This record gives sequence, C-alpha cells and structure tokens, in this order.
Amino acid sequence: MSDPIPTRPISKIIIVGAGPSGLLLALLLAKHGIPVHPRAAHYGAPAIPEFVRAGMADRIRERGMVLDTMCWRSSDEGNEYMAGFDAGRVLRRVHVDGVGEVDLRTHCLALQDLDRLMLDEVVERYGGVVEWEHRVVEVGQDGKGAWCEVEVGNGKERKVVRGDYVVGRLCLGMMFPGFTWDEQIIATNTYYDFDGKFGWQDANFIIHPEHFFVAARLTRDGLYRITYGETPGLICEEYLARQPGSLRPSCPATRSQTTTKSPISRPTACTSGGLGITGGFVDVGGLYDCLAGIWDGKVDEYILDLYSEERTEKRVSDKDPKTRFERDQFMQDLMRAETDDVYLKELLMMPMEVRYDFTQHYKEAVREVD
Repeated sequence: MSDPIPTRPISKIIIVGAGPSGLLLALLLAKHGIPVHPRAAHYGAPAIPEFVRAGMADRIRERGMVLDTMCWRSSDEGNEYMAGFDAGRVLRRVHVDGVGEVDLRTHCLALQDLDRLMLDEVVERYGGVVEWEHRVVEVGQDGKGAWCEVEVGNGKERKVVRGDYVVGRLCLGMMFPGFTWDEQIIATNTYYDFDGKFGWQDANFIIHPEHFFVAARLTRDGLYRITYGETPGLICEEYLARQPGSLRPSCPATRSQTTTKSPISRPTACTSGGLGITGGFVDVGGLYDCLAGIWDGKVDEYILDLYSEERTEKRVSDKDPKTRFERDQFMQDLMRAETDDVYLKELLMMPMEVRYDFTQHYKEAVREVD
C-alpha cells in the first residue's frame, strides 16, 4: 500500500509480529492513514485510551465485559475480605487529555478474540497488509530506509521487505532485562461459581507465602482465570497432572469436599496485575504518537530517541507479600478508599503514570496552524 502523498516523510512501516501490541499499533497507524505491513485477557486503565483512539473500546465491551470490583483476601478457611475497591464508583467517566471522556475500568476480552477484532479492522477496513508464515531472519538499514529479510513458508523462499521503519523487539536483537521471580506461575481458565457460592468479587487476590493465587472473572457466564503458584522446574505434563490438587486451595468448597470443575486450561508463565499486556499497549500508543507526529511534519525523528528514553524510565515494582495488611501502606490506603471516592479515584489513576504524552514535543508553529 503506497503513500499517495509523496511529500510525506514516511511511506511504509514494517511491524514484525501480528500479536496484540503489533495489531494495535497497526490499527492506530492505519486509522491515521500511515501504510503498515505487520506480521492476555484483562486490560487496565492505561491501555483503555489506546482502545478508544483505535475505535475498539465499545466493541470490546460489547463482546467482553468490564471489571468493577477487586479485593485482597486472607488465606484462612473463609478467605476473609481484607480490603478492596469498586472502580465503577469513580472510573466510568474520566477525562483523558487528547482523548476525552473515557471509561477507565479494566476491560476484559479473550486475547484471541481481541486479536481477531483488530486484525479485521487493520486488513478489511483500513487496507493494511498482513503476511502470514513470514519469519524475519535479518534486519538492517541503508540510505533508502529499513529492511527485513524474511523466510516464507517452509523456509525455501526468502525475500526482502522494505520500509521507512521496522517495529519489533526480538527481530532487532533488543534485550528485555528485569527481575524474574523464582516461583512458577500457572494460569488456567476454569468455570467455578465464586460469586454465587461465596460472594466473591470480579478480581480476588489471595495473600499467602505459598498458596497465593488470583481468581479474576473472564466472561459473563462464569469463566474465571485462576493464577496460582507452583513448584518450579516441572514439565507441562507434570503441571497438568498436578492441576486438580493445585487448584483445590483456590476453590473454597474443595477444601472440605470434592467439586467437579470443567477447566479450559493451559499452563503458562503469567503475571498477576503486573501491567504486562497493558504496558505493551501503552508502549505502542506512545510509539504511534511519535510516528504520527513525524508523518504529519509536527516533530522530527529525534522524538524516537526520546521515546526510547521515556519508555525505559517507566518501571513497575512490587514486594514479597507477608503480613501484608499490617505493614503495607497500600492495604491501608484501600481501607481509606472504601469510604472516600476522591481518594479512591486518586489511587486508581496512579497506573496512568506509565503513559507519556509525546505530542507535547510537536512543533509549536504547526500546532498554531492546526
């Protein structure tokens, strides 16, 4: 898809990886008219403005759901409620600069369904090109721009794809340093009536040094994502064999009696509210602002260096949970927020700090003309 305006500073962008972040970036760019060539289930507040800008927020709510309530519970027999909040009280309509009034509650739609929605938008509505069974084996740049050498199909054919920029991570040899917990975390999708039997909320964090877990609603019909700790170093088949016993502490009734469950499960490494895919969506939203600014002549390429610096600076950290309620200020803050909506909104807006407004670096002269 070539650019009909030859004076544009960008003619095409190659996105390596047609996963959720790649597709969201492709959709944002395609809606802006920039030619693109691209190859989790819960999405937190910082990602929602990007869905709004991509025209996907309403469709996600139609096909999925939003989460209002979240709480932290003890690990005793009754999983006693410790602290929590109802985001619906304060996040249904929040003004976000550059976007407008936004429902910032956590949105939920199975990742494969979200990918399908975005893929249809990119290809069918905006004319983006998605090449399947293409594996990038080398990237580079020259005086004419950036390029990818790719293997097609079974690898017998190779070709070179050119563009002004290549967007990716692994293909560019980028490292992803950080801290990895020693524990093995397993995520499994399970039908279990947490709400009807025990009055649990949309998302429930159970605090325990060994049998910690999270139970979060995935669908309206009672499917939950249960994320729990396991013994490290086992193979997939061993985790599957251990799953009934491993899930038992996560389902209150099974502690004294056996309950048949119908799980839709797959063991996988998983974070629990760690802004994983949400952080990815925020990353591509910021990158979109940078590329769109270059495309519109509002900013020079230096903004891409600024993008790298600002996104690298954003960090999320946590501490090992033990006697959490007594010593953790956050738990005390949740108690205060249960009766103070102003303070609750302040708490729930804190994750928005991972966002960064790259449009503030656009050229002022162009802004005035606009």
